[in-house]
Amino acid sequence: MAQIPNLENSPLYLKFLREQSQRELVNILNSIRGKKCLVIDPKLSGLLSLIIKSTILKENGADLRHLSAEPVDIDCTKVVYLVRSEFSLMRFICSHIHNDTSKGLQREYYVYFVPRREVVCEKVLEDEKVHNLVTIGEYPLYMVPLDEDVLSFELDLANKECLVDGNTKSLWHIAKAIHKLESSFGVIQYVRAKGKASVRVADILNHMQAEEPVDTSDMVMPEINTLLHIDREVDMVTPMCSQLTYEGLLDEFLHINNGAVELDPSIMGVQREGKKIKVPLNPSDKLFKELRDLNFEVVAQVLRQKATSMKQDYKEMTTTNQTVSELKDFVKKLNSLPEIIRHINLAQHLSTFTSKHSFLSRLDMEQTLIEAQSYDICLDYIEELIHKQEPLVSVLRLLIIFSITNSGLPKKNFDHLRRELLHSYGFEHIAMLNNLEKAGLLKKQENKSNWLTIKRALQLVVEDTDTANPNDIAYVFSGYAPLSIRLVQQAVRSGWRPMEEILKLLPGPHSETKRVSTRLSLCLLVLMVDSQAALRLTHCIGASAAVDRVADGRRSLVLVVFIGGVTFAEISALRFLSAQETMAYDLIIGTTKIVSGNTLTETYMEKLG
Repeated sequence: MAQIPNLENSPLYLKFLREQSQRELVNILNSIRGKKCLVIDPKLSGLLSLIIKSTILKENGADLRHLSAEPVDIDCTKVVYLVRSEFSLMRFICSHIHNDTSKGLQREYYVYFVPRREVVCEKVLEDEKVHNLVTIGEYPLYMVPLDEDVLSFELDLANKECLVDGNTKSLWHIAKAIHKLESSFGVIQYVRAKGKASVRVADILNHMQAEEPVDTSDMVMPEINTLLHIDREVDMVTPMCSQLTYEGLLDEFLHINNGAVELDPSIMGVQREGKKIKVPLNPSDKLFKELRDLNFEVVAQVLRQKATSMKQDYKEMTTTNQTVSELKDFVKKLNSLPEIIRHINLAQHLSTFTSKHSFLSRLDMEQTLIEAQSYDICLDYIEELIHKQEPLVSVLRLLIIFSITNSGLPKKNFDHLRRELLHSYGFEHIAMLNNLEKAGLLKKQENKSNWLTIKRALQLVVEDTDTANPNDIAYVFSGYAPLSIRLVQQAVRSGWRPMEEILKLLPGPHSETKRVSTRLSLCLLVLMVDSQAALRLTHCIGASAAVDRVADGRRSLVLVVFIGGVTFAEISALRFLSAQETMAYDLIIGTTKIVSGNTLTETYMEKLG
């Protein structure tokens, strides 16, 4: 089971959100008296482990099982299903109930939908004639704190659903999550959005505030000053590039899932045959917290320094007389030894990928595409990868960068490469290529590209980047500054207005609004009715204006929400910005999902059969 992240140093009291989610789940269990079997949707299992310990669930009478097609084989008269609103999961539940009925088993069934019930799922229960046997409820888990500064809405398919399927239910979910956040930390005063989905979420959020106003009567001032929404569609180049931070590379090659990676025991120096071991990666590991946002070039150097320092301390211990205090300090240092060994093993394993000629060649090609140079060389390189049958997702990532930076592929190249892809990888991938084309990620060239203008205006390419002592966010890609984070940098500093012309060159509309709390709105209404209330209004306006000022020595907060996913490299770039002395704000990240180029591209694949 994954470790519950340490949230003690969060700039926002995220621990409160986690505790609230814990209470809500425990209350559900306590509302069902006696022993019960808690059958959990496998997709939710890892997520729940970031919120609550399994021992707490067991202490509240729950025997844990994973939901599958297999019937629930347990001596228990109460079965509680905790599931997402998915059609296929309803089939499993119906099958379980029918199986119990055929065996003459009498049980009480409860289905709790996460985060909310949907009519289409209840319709399945009705059609299968089990609806009257089931008590239905909701577990409103709209977001999960993954880290001290990262919240996830866990919407894996949000990007594809919006761009290809025209399904916008995820946008309501995001707005609901933010509205729930506001009920704990106050109404966010400034909202900026870029992209069709982002502008829509901002609109839904305003409607929610109008229909279900957040009670701010007992709040001195809102905790979050500004909300910044950005569609993934606005910048699809960044996630398709190879991440070069330590955490980013771990995700690229090993895939971080719920704060851990699964590896063969031999990689971690464990002599054990059999199943893989889970290696936790979260801020509770102090060394990982120090390393995760560094460019990988620097990681080996830092680990070497720590190992050398440990070796020197040991040498001094064995050759000189030490005081009790010095002995105590050395023992403290020894406690960090397992962490050092863990990350030396991980870094060594990563270097087997990053030292390959194929990886270095790919980095050169990504840089060439971003600089909008030598497209013929790039096309030849991509075609060679296809003929070698390199992983399809790897090829598509380069094609997507090419298509976006060149405003599409020339028609003859588009048709040729499409044929080559289908011949090499199989015609079953035609649906995926159609999805990418529909999303505008892999298309025929129709207009002249604006990429060079965008690149120059936002300074996306930074020469001579110092990865060891960075002074720009470009260090996370060794010279390329993520477009998405450049937009955040500009928006936080001066809003959208100074870069209106550049925003028009990027996909989707943009908006910028200033909102007021219910408390201030009420004061304004009183003023219109009673002119003598003007003096009393001063206090209300003063409380609202105080949002812009730093309180208790803390910086104001900006919540940056990525609709469609964010990469670990982008998170590192935002942390770098937040750490600068010239930055007036602390940054909290919200995302539909943490993604890599591989996982994002794979969402466009269609399951056959």
